[in-house]
Amino acid sequence: MHHHLDASAVARALSPDEPVILNRPHAAERAARFFATKFPGKSLYAVKANPSPDLLPILWAGGITHYDVASIAEVRLVRGVLPNATLCFMHPVKTASAIREAYFVHGVRTFSLDTREELEKIVAATADEAGNPAADLRLCVRLRVSSEYSELSLASKFGIDLADAGPLLQETRQVADWLGVCFHVGSQAMTPFAYVQALERVRAAIADAGVVIDMIDVGGGFPSVYPGMEPPPLEDYFAIIHRHFEALPIAYNAELWCEPGRALCAEYNSLIVKVEKRRGKELYINDGAYGALYDAAHVAWRFPVRILNDARSEVLEDFAFYGPTCDDADYMEGPFQLPADIKAGDFIEIGMLGAYGAAMRTAFNGFGQGESVIVTDEPMASLYTGERKDPRVSDNVVSLR
Repeated sequence: MHHHLDASAVARALSPDEPVILNRPHAAERAARFFATKFPGKSLYAVKANPSPDLLPILWAGGITHYDVASIAEVRLVRGVLPNATLCFMHPVKTASAIREAYFVHGVRTFSLDTREELEKIVAATADEAGNPAADLRLCVRLRVSSEYSELSLASKFGIDLADAGPLLQETRQVADWLGVCFHVGSQAMTPFAYVQALERVRAAIADAGVVIDMIDVGGGFPSVYPGMEPPPLEDYFAIIHRHFEALPIAYNAELWCEPGRALCAEYNSLIVKVEKRRGKELYINDGAYGALYDAAHVAWRFPVRILNDARSEVLEDFAFYGPTCDDADYMEGPFQLPADIKAGDFIEIGMLGAYGAAMRTAFNGFGQGESVIVTDEPMASLYTGERKDPRVSDNVVSLR
């Protein structure tokens, strides 16, 4: 893979007609080391956020040894790239064949569930040829919690209701060598209080079940920085999670886990696109809703942007994007602020696409191709360089006289 200084150097060297993915390995490793050293427990990378085989070893080098896999394909991928990694199958609905292969072929012992049916499926799929149940299952019951403090909800599809959690925890305890409770507060949680609410539900579920709990998994939701979304420092999240974890009625040696996806990989990728046409305040670019800009189209996610051509207007205007396909849905409203005199032939860098960006690309309409290169500059925004101002701190000075 070719190395360049930054996006502008790539645009000058390649003048690409296809979108170019820019990889920043140093940014991903820095994020991994941050979680590995500062989170007061174990950090699992949520592979779905970016399953790139190039990224996984970078996170491993940064200290991430456990991986949250959500399909048998992800199990195979991570096991092939990282043979010594600990894999945790955290999708609450799995096929029996996937469970069986994960357990017997790939050494997976940790599985999540949110129903009695899934529990029975796991027990049956991991039994030996004589029908004897596995004695080393590490099972996590997923609890449904609120997503009200997150930008993207994950509250409706998975998780058992608090009112029903007690009996399921009791049944799971009977067959599990090691029992955990997990949840997910939603993607891009903008306040640590999201985890306080969830952990209070965990407390109530444990009290109702009256069973020994060996692990609490607070899931993902840890945010990154985007236009209009300035979260508090991640250390605040870690501190409040640890304080409430310590107060739970759990085993004295219980473990604390988390499953960051976006927070580990958002800064890894950005994208160079070319403006093919301008129509008023609409720019036709060569990537879009069926490519790396899926979130910009479907959930109106605003990514940072900058023009890569020199000597342009300092006046910025709001633009919308159309992608390259023939589909009218290939539209990204933004707004994306760019120089007022931007025109066809200009190149734009779109930042913070490491999470759910490159992973979402398709070949619809024959698009979705393009080169990947490594750049050595810093991402367009970062939680980890130490230069970001705490958004809670005000510059206003109020005199007390």
